[in-house]
Amino acid sequence: MCGTMGTLSLLAVLVLTVVLAGISAPTAAYGQPNFIVILADDVGWGDLGANWAETKETPHLDELAAEGMRFVDFHSAASTCSPSRASLLTGRLGARNGVTHNFAITSVGGLPLNETTLAEVLREAGYSTGAIGKWHLGHHGHHHPNFRGFDYYFGIPYSNDMGCTDTPGYNLPPCPSCLRHGVAASRVTTKDCYTEVALPLFENVTIVQQPVNLSSLAARYAEEASRFIQRASDSGRPFFLYLALAHMHVPLEVPLPHTSGRGIYGASLSEMDALVGRIKRVADSHGKGNTLLWFAGDNGPWAQKCELAGRVGPFVGAWQRQRGGSSAKQTTWEGGHRVPALAYWPGHIPAKQTSRALLSTLDIFPTLVALAGATLPPNRRFDGLDVSPVLFGWSDVGHKVLLHPNSGAAGRDGGIETLRLAQYKAFYTTGGAKACDGSIGPAEHHQPPLIFNLDRDIQEQEPLEVASREYQAVLPAISRAYAQALEDIATDNVSVADYSKDPSVTPCCNAQHVACRCQVPENHGSMLDRDMERRATRLCL
Repeated sequence: MCGTMGTLSLLAVLVLTVVLAGISAPTAAYGQPNFIVILADDVGWGDLGANWAETKETPHLDELAAEGMRFVDFHSAASTCSPSRASLLTGRLGARNGVTHNFAITSVGGLPLNETTLAEVLREAGYSTGAIGKWHLGHHGHHHPNFRGFDYYFGIPYSNDMGCTDTPGYNLPPCPSCLRHGVAASRVTTKDCYTEVALPLFENVTIVQQPVNLSSLAARYAEEASRFIQRASDSGRPFFLYLALAHMHVPLEVPLPHTSGRGIYGASLSEMDALVGRIKRVADSHGKGNTLLWFAGDNGPWAQKCELAGRVGPFVGAWQRQRGGSSAKQTTWEGGHRVPALAYWPGHIPAKQTSRALLSTLDIFPTLVALAGATLPPNRRFDGLDVSPVLFGWSDVGHKVLLHPNSGAAGRDGGIETLRLAQYKAFYTTGGAKACDGSIGPAEHHQPPLIFNLDRDIQEQEPLEVASREYQAVLPAISRAYAQALEDIATDNVSVADYSKDPSVTPCCNAQHVACRCQVPENHGSMLDRDMERRATRLCL
């Protein structure tokens, strides 16, 4: 009897071993997969046709959703540019990595150098690493992508509404306020408007174009991405490509011809969709099933831009809108941080799947590190999770608690103002960003917090009554989770970003060029050493 039981126990162990081996099969059996992370700028949850039936401009993204997994409760780690990117590349909230608001063209610092990026971890694990597109995590000195783990970089150092213009946020690429061809800005007319924006375009540490031609930027990104994939494939090394698009951030170039019923925004959305489709085809051509492609937004739409802003879908933040201001980008309402997200990996991620797991861009870092067979950096805590079981369809469990930091609305930066626990969302502070009508919702502090049940009230319209049984039942768990989160951050290895500014660090290939900020002194400093700067000046167009 004992011998029989021993044999059965051994058999059970062997079966369990085989099952566990199958769970880790994507890494163990197939080697290290390639990774492509595509981050869209200011795109709305409702800008994906697979999410919102009214959207017709995303057939390639919808195909990705049909052939992979769509996430409907997926969130950016912050609701504005620099903090969301820093969190994606570190797996840590801005309260830990130090990046709590956007960097400027004159910023001396960037993502703190003691923070370890996803690219650094993967390069150490044998990957070729490339970043293409918008960086916005510091451009001066060693904050440049080539010093943050990326073997190759091609793109712009910050948002495409920055650069020469003295009024950031202009909508279309028309007439920057600096001089052009000797004509004062006040005398520029519509016939002088053009498709260029006064930005530097880098290839590694060299400026190869300034000003940047927006009409050709998407095509150049696609070409450089294809070349990077080809070079990495030829080398026999796995690759990690981080593709941070200019779409859908203003200024929006107008692709011609276009037939979108949504005008300029719809045409630009179609252009972005076609770019994603091209990248998917290139990846598949180098071995279908060898590459995990993960698409997500960096934050919600910039509602201030009216018809040039994306769709939030049902996440309208009705409570805030009744009080003024936008409830999208730069806020902790769902429209500010719930973003479209897809994962595609033929043979590994099941097709036609919709996941309702509570996930975040924070999860990309630990998940890719695990799939690569690498290890997380020591001596720090992470807010992201390894969600590979969700990707493979084995689980639909994500975060138990997810924190939402404020990233700019109403003058506040980086504080953990909102917490998600299961279907409940608690606001300790509310506020609205600038809306299309010009209104701004003032900051309001709530103690006890406002609590919404998102299962019943996805529009965030009616908070639970404080005296209700439901509120009183969930408040203790929320209060404990909030206190524990703040304590965990306070006792962590926390970084501090340098947000000081110096006009001399503005990247410019030629201080006399009209596309460079007019006030830049002739002997301006640069992130480039003298030899590189001379080369950059010669190459600048």
